[in-house]
Amino acid sequence: MQPPRDPVPPEIAKPILCRGHYQSETEAVTQLARIADTYTSLEQWQARAARVRQQILVGAQLDPLPDRTPLNAIVHRLRTHDGYTVESAAFEARPGFFVYGNLYRPTGKPGPRPAILCPHGHSGGRTGGRLRPDHQHRCATLARMGAVVFSYDMIGYGDSGHLGWKHSHPQALTLQTWSSMRAIDFLQSLPDVDKARIGVTGCSGGGTQTFLLTALDQRVRVAIPVVMVSAHFFGGCHCESGMPIHKTPELETNNVEIAALAAPRPLMLISVGGDWTKNTPRVEFPHIQAVYRLYDQESRAVNAHFAKETHGYHRSKRQAMYPFMVKHLGLDPRGVFDPATGAFDESKTTLETPEQMRVFGAHEPLPPQALAPGSRVTL
Repeated sequence: MQPPRDPVPPEIAKPILCRGHYQSETEAVTQLARIADTYTSLEQWQARAARVRQQILVGAQLDPLPDRTPLNAIVHRLRTHDGYTVESAAFEARPGFFVYGNLYRPTGKPGPRPAILCPHGHSGGRTGGRLRPDHQHRCATLARMGAVVFSYDMIGYGDSGHLGWKHSHPQALTLQTWSSMRAIDFLQSLPDVDKARIGVTGCSGGGTQTFLLTALDQRVRVAIPVVMVSAHFFGGCHCESGMPIHKTPELETNNVEIAALAAPRPLMLISVGGDWTKNTPRVEFPHIQAVYRLYDQESRAVNAHFAKETHGYHRSKRQAMYPFMVKHLGLDPRGVFDPATGAFDESKTTLETPEQMRVFGAHEPLPPQALAPGSRVTL
């Protein structure tokens, strides 16, 4: 007879990953009811919220948070368009690991200005990610209303992909979450930014980044995750669900509860009938409303649902997003909002090419300290 084995230490036990369609829609409703039964007061909710945040940080290997090393920001190649400017920008989230993007600023509007982060989703190809026309429309229009907007790459997209990084990088969730936190540091370092007025909005994978960042960083004042908050779908990419942030032997949660960690800050869910957010008006949104009700701030959580539309940050969703940002970040819609049509004018956007939007190239060599593509980043 062999001697009994010692139990597997928790730190090396196999993680529980909630990937993609991890549970059925019926199971998701039951899980939400189970979660809601764990608190009946604001104090109980806040205690649970702290546990959920801690689980995300531990699961994402961000506990403790890394040191906030120098950003060594590079902002250059100013282009002037109708009512806004665009610059190519990068900073070091960790030594040698750069985050690449574009910085949009308004012209003719005095500071200090609110700032908005615009993460993108999993749209690939040469003109995917932050290079997409719909993404440029969003950033340019927000800038024309007075916001400083930073649009930045996920690993393996845009400049990151152009320079050789792959989205399959094993640290994708960790690095992207930390990069978003450092992106707030970057925005707050700009002299024309109002540090107290920071918003974030993204679609699909960018929606996941939106609610994760908002859950973990109280500096986000307004959040609009688009077509991503679902009780039964946990994200189809390892950068969303490839680490044990949703379930451990001690605690279970899902993306609905993570989105609810925004409370009592203004939160808009944008959902559609053509993807996994089809149940939002009757399943996900009521659960989040109940959390906001504990703060007596139910009106700060809203849902814009497009029953006949599909996955994406289409014009209709952007038209729903703009007034929420105007209201809660104090943007100036004059010259952009048309009272006659009730729409925000996006026609002044100048769509730039990937070459124009690049941060580094023949015009500006990559800094010598930049890590080689695929390197493991020290956190």
